[in-house]
Amino acid sequence: MIKLYGGARSRASIVQWYLEELELPYEFVLLDMAAGEHRQAPYTDINPFGKVPGLVDGEVTLFETGAILLYLAEQYGELKGADLATRSIANQWILYTNATFGPGVFVEATRDQELPRHMATLEMIFAQQAFVVGDRFTVADAALGSMLNYVPMMLKQDLSEYTATTAYMQRIMARPAYAKVMLKRG
Repeated sequence: MIKLYGGARSRASIVQWYLEELELPYEFVLLDMAAGEHRQAPYTDINPFGKVPGLVDGEVTLFETGAILLYLAEQYGELKGADLATRSIANQWILYTNATFGPGVFVEATRDQELPRHMATLEMIFAQQAFVVGDRFTVADAALGSMLNYVPMMLKQDLSEYTATTAYMQRIMARPAYAKVMLKRG
């Protein structure tokens, strides 16, 4: 059985949401972050950096949200058996979310400049399509959709002027698996 390790209100919820989307059985191992369980053995055998999430699936042990999402998509989800181009597009969006969007928007020093730039581009994309890579939900939506929905929730940023993007965010929040995992964390 898949074991997902994380803390309350951590990025592990993104992976947990995607596991729910895939309807996979898993065990969520809640680490006591305040007590530092994530920085101690045995968890540091999963992630030597002491960060969450971490995932164990049989012989496979992974850390980093994006790597875990891609593994799950390739092993169990829509990328299973997919060609290189399809896998690369998913990689592109997950890397964009974690390496470009996240640092640009969630770092206070760059937020005022980066948020409008990213949102303007995303607005053009979502004005043309329902989800990140077209008309159906994919692992790329688990990555980007969660981060976009964190912006008003955690950063208290008003995104209402970006109507196509906020409609996308609403589609994400209306998904039963999202509601089950992400909305309960409030």
